[in-house]
Amino acid sequence: MGAKHSVTVGRLTLGGNNPVWVQSMTNTDTRDVQATLTQIRALAEAGCDIVRVSVYDEECARAVRDLVDGSPVPLVADIHFDHQLAITAAENGISKLRINPGNIGGEQNVRVLADCAKMHRIPIRIGVNSGSVEKELLAKYGGPTAECLVESALSHARMLEKAGFDDIVLSMKSSDVRLTVESYRLASQKCDYPLHVGVTEAGLPGQGTIKSAIGIGSLLCDGIGDTIRVSLSGDPVPEAAAAWDILRALDMRVKGVQLISCPTCGRTCIDVPGIAARVEKELKDITVPLKVAVMGCIVNGPGEAREADVGIAGGRNGGALFVKGQTARRVDGDLAAALIDAARKIAAEKQ
Repeated sequence: MGAKHSVTVGRLTLGGNNPVWVQSMTNTDTRDVQATLTQIRALAEAGCDIVRVSVYDEECARAVRDLVDGSPVPLVADIHFDHQLAITAAENGISKLRINPGNIGGEQNVRVLADCAKMHRIPIRIGVNSGSVEKELLAKYGGPTAECLVESALSHARMLEKAGFDDIVLSMKSSDVRLTVESYRLASQKCDYPLHVGVTEAGLPGQGTIKSAIGIGSLLCDGIGDTIRVSLSGDPVPEAAAAWDILRALDMRVKGVQLISCPTCGRTCIDVPGIAARVEKELKDITVPLKVAVMGCIVNGPGEAREADVGIAGGRNGGALFVKGQTARRVDGDLAAALIDAARKIAAEKQ
């Protein structure tokens, strides 16, 4: 799936038949190297493959060297208006740049930056948001339509292409889910550049997570998207967890435990939410792909439990443990403990 064209971001390849990579962005003061590195490492531990940092002055650009040296994942410099900051970041080892060629001072600056990026073998993401589209395009289309966003992104791309540079990634984001989806679908028809997918300014965890899941998930189901970022207000670490939840739900980039649990009804015979919460918490350290089911009754329970790697189906006086599609044994007493123990044994076999 994804774009035919590919680019290299540090040790990762973005586009082609490569995995969909997870991104997030720090919200620390980039000039504070230790605070920013702490957040970068937390994001990497949460599952981020790539982390972006804001580079808004010369001190930030100089800090890039220490950030790159201390980061476990490739870093992207987010830069506006000043092409010299992008050049400094590139010289200090950044793995990717995020700019808009139209706002860095004209064709000569674009060419200088393109030559620098080419020399350092780093790609450039052109990031277009519905809130920052050129006034003439807004007038042309009567507002930030999908056609408007895509034309903006491709016009910026042509500036780089004219400078002989095509290691380009595109994004066309909006806080409007439908507009986001329409924009990326149109872009995927018009170009082969890798696409960085996300719903921008989605909001707080909760509603923002749902908006992101709908937008990103719809596009991934269409085979559109080479890297994703869930944009939530506050601590960025939950963004990584949400991104992985989206990928797990689509059986993409599967790692760790995918929990299947029934919504419960009047037939429920066991404490499904309690058992599920304990299982999820105690199996959080597992990194191999593992489907674990917690089902509350004998109607759908046995079937769903059999489809998982390991599962419990509750009954009136205990439950049945299923392992690799087969009934393993009856369980009385602590159902969660039995399920956790069986899950760990299967995970050990998969290592």
